[in-house]
Amino acid sequence: MVDIRKLSFVDEMAKVGTNGVADNMSKLTGQDAQMEVTKTNFVDVAEIKSGVEPGKRVGVRVRLLDPPHGHILVLFPEDSAKKITAIMLRDVVDDMSNVSSKMARSAVEEMGNMMASGFIDGWADVLGRAIDTAAPQLVYAQASEVVVRTASLGSDDLALFFDSDLTVPSYQIEAEIYAFPDLEEFVRMINGMESNAA
Repeated sequence: MVDIRKLSFVDEMAKVGTNGVADNMSKLTGQDAQMEVTKTNFVDVAEIKSGVEPGKRVGVRVRLLDPPHGHILVLFPEDSAKKITAIMLRDVVDDMSNVSSKMARSAVEEMGNMMASGFIDGWADVLGRAIDTAAPQLVYAQASEVVVRTASLGSDDLALFFDSDLTVPSYQIEAEIYAFPDLEEFVRMINGMESNAA
Protein backbone atom coordinates (compact mmCIF):
# COMPACT_ATOMS: atom_id res chain seq x y z
CA MET A 1 0.00 0.00 0.00
CA VAL A 2 0.92 3.67 -0.05
CA ASP A 3 3.68 4.63 2.32
CA ILE A 4 2.01 6.87 4.89
CA ARG A 5 4.53 9.62 4.11
CA LYS A 6 3.32 9.61 0.51
CA LEU A 7 -0.26 10.45 1.49
CA SER A 8 0.62 14.12 1.10
CA PHE A 9 1.25 13.32 -2.58
CA VAL A 10 -2.23 11.81 -2.83
CA ASP A 11 -3.65 15.02 -1.34
CA GLU A 12 -1.52 17.00 -3.79
CA MET A 13 -2.91 14.93 -6.69
CA ALA A 14 -6.43 15.67 -5.49
CA LYS A 15 -5.67 19.38 -5.27
CA VAL A 16 -4.03 19.58 -8.66
CA GLY A 17 -6.89 17.64 -10.25
CA THR A 18 -9.59 19.82 -8.76
CA ASN A 19 -7.70 23.02 -9.67
CA GLY A 20 -7.83 21.79 -13.26
CA VAL A 21 -11.59 21.37 -12.91
CA ALA A 22 -12.00 24.88 -11.46
CA ASP A 23 -9.89 26.41 -14.27
CA ASN A 24 -12.06 24.79 -16.93
CA MET A 25 -15.20 25.90 -15.09
CA SER A 26 -13.90 29.50 -14.80
CA LYS A 27 -13.26 29.63 -18.55
CA LEU A 28 -16.74 28.35 -19.26
CA THR A 29 -18.71 30.59 -16.91
CA GLY A 30 -16.49 33.67 -17.00
CA GLN A 31 -16.54 33.57 -13.19
CA ASP A 32 -13.90 32.64 -10.70
CA ALA A 33 -14.75 29.02 -9.92
CA GLN A 34 -13.21 27.35 -6.88
CA MET A 35 -13.06 23.66 -6.15
CA GLU A 36 -11.94 22.59 -2.75
CA VAL A 37 -11.08 19.06 -1.74
CA THR A 38 -12.60 18.52 1.67
CA LYS A 39 -11.50 14.92 2.07
CA THR A 40 -9.23 12.41 0.34
CA ASN A 41 -9.83 8.83 1.34
CA PHE A 42 -9.04 5.32 0.30
CA VAL A 43 -12.39 3.63 0.77
CA ASP A 44 -13.33 -0.01 0.81
CA VAL A 45 -15.36 -0.62 -2.34
CA ALA A 46 -17.76 -2.80 -0.35
CA GLU A 47 -18.49 0.14 1.94
CA ILE A 48 -18.65 2.88 -0.67
CA LYS A 49 -22.40 2.55 -1.03
CA SER A 50 -23.08 3.62 2.54
CA GLY A 51 -20.91 6.73 2.19
CA VAL A 52 -22.62 8.11 -0.91
CA GLU A 53 -25.34 10.73 -0.53
CA PRO A 54 -28.72 9.38 -1.65
CA GLY A 55 -30.45 10.56 -4.83
CA LYS A 56 -30.02 10.31 -8.56
CA ARG A 57 -26.96 11.70 -10.30
CA VAL A 58 -26.17 12.67 -13.86
CA GLY A 59 -22.59 12.66 -15.03
CA VAL A 60 -19.81 10.97 -16.93
CA ARG A 61 -17.49 8.05 -16.45
CA VAL A 62 -14.14 8.40 -18.21
CA ARG A 63 -11.74 5.50 -18.69
CA LEU A 64 -7.99 6.19 -18.51
CA LEU A 65 -6.17 4.47 -21.37
CA ASP A 66 -2.72 5.14 -19.86
CA PRO A 67 -1.28 4.56 -16.36
CA PRO A 68 -2.63 4.78 -13.72
CA HIS A 69 -5.56 3.35 -15.77
CA GLY A 70 -8.96 2.91 -14.15
CA HIS A 71 -11.83 5.41 -14.26
CA ILE A 72 -12.72 8.95 -13.18
CA LEU A 73 -16.34 9.60 -12.30
CA VAL A 74 -17.86 13.11 -12.29
CA LEU A 75 -21.39 13.28 -10.90
CA PHE A 76 -23.92 16.10 -10.53
CA PRO A 77 -27.14 16.09 -8.49
CA GLU A 78 -30.15 16.65 -10.77
CA ASP A 79 -30.69 20.32 -9.84
CA SER A 80 -27.02 21.07 -10.59
CA ALA A 81 -27.36 19.23 -13.90
CA LYS A 82 -30.23 21.58 -14.83
CA LYS A 83 -28.07 24.62 -14.04
CA ILE A 84 -25.25 23.17 -16.11
CA THR A 85 -27.62 22.73 -19.04
CA ALA A 86 -28.57 26.41 -18.73
CA ILE A 87 -24.89 27.49 -18.66
CA MET A 88 -23.91 25.30 -21.61
CA LEU A 89 -26.86 26.31 -23.78
CA ARG A 90 -27.26 29.97 -22.78
CA ASP A 91 -25.77 31.27 -26.05
CA VAL A 92 -27.77 28.84 -28.16
CA VAL A 93 -31.25 28.76 -26.65
CA ASP A 94 -33.46 31.65 -25.48
CA ASP A 95 -36.16 29.57 -23.84
CA MET A 96 -34.83 26.73 -21.69
CA SER A 97 -38.28 25.11 -21.57
CA ASN A 98 -37.82 24.16 -25.23
CA VAL A 99 -34.63 22.21 -24.60
CA SER A 100 -34.99 18.55 -25.53
CA SER A 101 -33.78 15.90 -23.10
CA LYS A 102 -31.21 14.91 -25.73
CA MET A 103 -29.77 18.45 -25.78
CA ALA A 104 -29.77 18.57 -21.99
CA ARG A 105 -27.94 15.23 -21.75
CA SER A 106 -25.42 16.35 -24.31
CA ALA A 107 -24.76 19.58 -22.35
CA VAL A 108 -24.19 17.67 -19.10
CA GLU A 109 -21.98 15.16 -20.90
CA GLU A 110 -19.86 17.97 -22.34
CA MET A 111 -19.54 19.68 -18.94
CA GLY A 112 -18.70 16.40 -17.21
CA ASN A 113 -16.08 15.68 -19.83
CA MET A 114 -14.55 19.14 -19.40
CA MET A 115 -14.34 18.59 -15.66
CA ALA A 116 -12.87 15.11 -16.02
CA SER A 117 -10.34 16.43 -18.57
CA GLY A 118 -9.29 19.23 -16.23
CA PHE A 119 -8.82 16.69 -13.46
CA ILE A 120 -6.86 14.22 -15.60
CA ASP A 121 -4.69 16.98 -17.13
CA GLY A 122 -3.76 18.03 -13.60
CA TRP A 123 -2.67 14.49 -12.83
CA ALA A 124 -0.74 14.23 -16.09
CA ASP A 125 1.18 17.43 -15.23
CA VAL A 126 2.16 16.15 -11.79
CA LEU A 127 3.15 12.74 -13.11
CA GLY A 128 4.99 14.25 -16.07
CA ARG A 129 3.25 12.05 -18.64
CA ALA A 130 0.30 12.15 -21.03
CA ILE A 131 -2.86 10.31 -19.93
CA ASP A 132 -5.14 9.49 -22.82
CA THR A 133 -8.83 8.75 -22.23
CA ALA A 134 -11.66 6.89 -23.90
CA ALA A 135 -14.81 8.78 -24.94
CA PRO A 136 -16.86 9.72 -21.86
CA GLN A 137 -19.89 7.61 -21.01
CA LEU A 138 -23.00 9.38 -19.79
CA VAL A 139 -24.38 7.92 -16.55
CA TYR A 140 -27.75 8.57 -14.95
CA ALA A 141 -28.86 6.54 -11.94
CA GLN A 142 -28.85 6.46 -8.14
CA ALA A 143 -25.46 7.72 -6.97
CA SER A 144 -24.64 4.54 -5.08
CA GLU A 145 -25.41 2.38 -8.14
CA VAL A 146 -23.13 4.42 -10.41
CA VAL A 147 -20.28 4.43 -7.90
CA VAL A 148 -20.52 0.72 -7.09
CA ARG A 149 -20.79 -0.18 -10.79
CA THR A 150 -17.72 1.92 -11.65
CA ALA A 151 -15.75 0.48 -8.73
CA SER A 152 -16.59 -3.04 -9.90
CA LEU A 153 -15.02 -2.36 -13.32
CA GLY A 154 -11.61 -2.50 -11.65
CA SER A 155 -10.06 -5.35 -9.73
CA ASP A 156 -9.24 -3.39 -6.56
CA ASP A 157 -11.01 -3.62 -3.22
CA LEU A 158 -10.20 0.02 -2.54
CA ALA A 159 -11.14 3.19 -4.37
CA LEU A 160 -9.73 6.68 -4.09
CA PHE A 161 -12.51 9.03 -3.08
CA PHE A 162 -12.30 12.82 -3.31
CA ASP A 163 -14.94 14.71 -1.47
CA SER A 164 -14.96 18.13 -3.05
CA ASP A 165 -17.04 21.30 -3.15
CA LEU A 166 -17.33 23.23 -6.37
CA THR A 167 -18.33 26.87 -6.05
CA VAL A 168 -19.19 29.04 -9.00
CA PRO A 169 -20.44 32.48 -7.94
CA SER A 170 -24.11 32.98 -8.90
CA TYR A 171 -24.41 29.29 -9.85
CA GLN A 172 -24.86 26.89 -6.96
CA ILE A 173 -23.44 23.84 -8.68
CA GLU A 174 -22.51 20.74 -6.76
CA ALA A 175 -20.23 18.09 -8.19
CA GLU A 176 -18.64 14.92 -6.87
CA ILE A 177 -15.46 13.37 -8.18
CA TYR A 178 -14.41 9.79 -7.62
CA ALA A 179 -11.17 8.31 -8.92
CA PHE A 180 -10.76 4.59 -9.40
CA PRO A 181 -7.16 4.24 -10.56
CA ASP A 182 -5.48 0.87 -10.70
CA LEU A 183 -4.10 1.16 -7.18
CA GLU A 184 -0.91 -0.83 -7.76
CA GLU A 185 0.04 1.42 -10.67
CA PHE A 186 -1.07 4.52 -8.81
CA VAL A 187 0.99 3.66 -5.74
CA ARG A 188 4.00 2.83 -7.92
CA MET A 189 3.69 6.20 -9.66
CA ILE A 190 3.34 8.09 -6.40
CA ASN A 191 6.32 6.24 -4.92
CA GLY A 192 8.27 7.12 -8.07
CA MET A 193 7.38 10.80 -7.78
CA GLU A 194 9.39 11.30 -4.64
CA SER A 195 12.51 9.74 -6.11
CA ASN A 196 12.10 12.02 -9.17
CA ALA A 197 11.71 15.03 -6.94
CA ALA A 198 14.75 14.09 -4.85
